[in-house]
Amino acid sequence: MPFPLNEIISIFILWLPALLCGAFSGCICGTLGAYIVGMRIPFIGICVAHAALAGAVFASLFGIEGQLLMIPALLAALAASFILGITNPRWIRMDDNVMMSVLFSGTMGLAFLGLGLFSILGKSDGDVRSLLWGSIALCTWKDLWILLGTGGLLFLFILLFYKEMQAILFSRELALASGIRVGMIWSGFLILISLVFTVTFQSVGGLMIYSLVTNPATAAFQLVKGTGKALLLSAFFGIISGFGGFFISAWTNLPCGAVIVLLSSLIVIFAICWRMLSNKKARKE
Repeated sequence: MPFPLNEIISIFILWLPALLCGAFSGCICGTLGAYIVGMRIPFIGICVAHAALAGAVFASLFGIEGQLLMIPALLAALAASFILGITNPRWIRMDDNVMMSVLFSGTMGLAFLGLGLFSILGKSDGDVRSLLWGSIALCTWKDLWILLGTGGLLFLFILLFYKEMQAILFSRELALASGIRVGMIWSGFLILISLVFTVTFQSVGGLMIYSLVTNPATAAFQLVKGTGKALLLSAFFGIISGFGGFFISAWTNLPCGAVIVLLSSLIVIFAICWRMLSNKKARKE
């Protein structure tokens, strides 16, 4: 017997915040990922994500609960971004990605140390586990507005500094030599990375959000050339990952964050296969 129309509408309204949060999380992460992948600095995402996770873990140990955990998570992410922003590779004779990997290992160690302290101190780690694995079904209209605000800041930044980011994407040294205020723009970009990773924790999960940033962008660069096209396609793949991942998760009762990431990985595989087939066809012609 089919469901009455009013029940269908009620179910749709009930799940609408989660659906939209999944879609917007994917869109924001995909857009940001186009720059991260384009600059070949993938470690920056996982580094900032684990810093935010460490901040939330230790804040929870001190009794902070619920959405208030986003504040220490954001502060920790900003601290990691600040360290990366002021570190000059020439001073420490270390490549950017190596520096990020060192910072990542430290923040990951802190995060898992904090997780181990919950059982030792006899405290509940329910809120932190929610951040680890994501809980998109618990997203509310408030979470959606926070996502929209963060996305608005990201898109405004891209509109204002699109040409400058293009130059930095090509070469930070040449951009600096041409008179672009690389330090200011780079700092703003790092702040946006911290914001995006922190506000999307609940929908995707701290351990998997890095994949949602890199996978859509990787797939986009397989299929198109140019940052502009890659930005649009990466955002689209992110939306498909977030929106589709929620539907598959609801249908199969599997963890939503994991399903979102696996779907984004399948998109990358599809993009690689499509590019290989296209190249093979072009060579035959």
